[in-house]
Amino acid sequence: MTSDIDIITSHRIVPVVVLNDSQCAAGLADALVSGGLPIAEVTFRTDAAQKSIEIMSKRDDLLVGAGTVITARQVDLAVHAGARFIVSPGYNQEVVDESRAQGVPVLPGVVTGTEIMAALNDGVIVMKFFPAGTFGGPATVKALSAPFPQVSFIPTGGVNLDNLAEYLSLPCVPAVGGSWMVPAKMVDGGKFDAVRELTAAAVRAVSDLT
Repeated sequence: MTSDIDIITSHRIVPVVVLNDSQCAAGLADALVSGGLPIAEVTFRTDAAQKSIEIMSKRDDLLVGAGTVITARQVDLAVHAGARFIVSPGYNQEVVDESRAQGVPVLPGVVTGTEIMAALNDGVIVMKFFPAGTFGGPATVKALSAPFPQVSFIPTGGVNLDNLAEYLSLPCVPAVGGSWMVPAKMVDGGKFDAVRELTAAAVRAVSDLT
């Protein structure tokens, strides 16, 4: 049986979405699916996040998760709305515990060996490396993979078409997170044809690497 993490890694890109208006959720979902990237990490940075997850998760052809989750309460809200995976910007025991209690995979954020060891001690082996660009990018990910060969990193923050190949060339990086195909201003403006084109270009870029 294919897990939700397997779905993420098969597409190799997780669109990181900021929705300021839940009325844009359906159009964004259409753009992602038609662009060939049926995944969305909807960040809990806005009041529209929960409703947007609820709208988007009703689709059978779209894997929807919640990002920027920093409390157990947000885990509950996200899962109740239909989120199928949880992403956190840091390592928080309550977030990890509640995600497991709710039966959804969780990707905690790490940037240091200490954080990675804490996550490993808790049985987490797939982690978000965030903010990737600020903390050394691919070179740091590669360096961390040496002492932690069992860990898979999903770098997020500063990832774009220019450095996509460098990240995805690393054996320890099964996927990356990025927002370049879903710019907030474009989403807010309802420019979903443009979002679809950017999404399709991202999918082509990944295909060109294989």
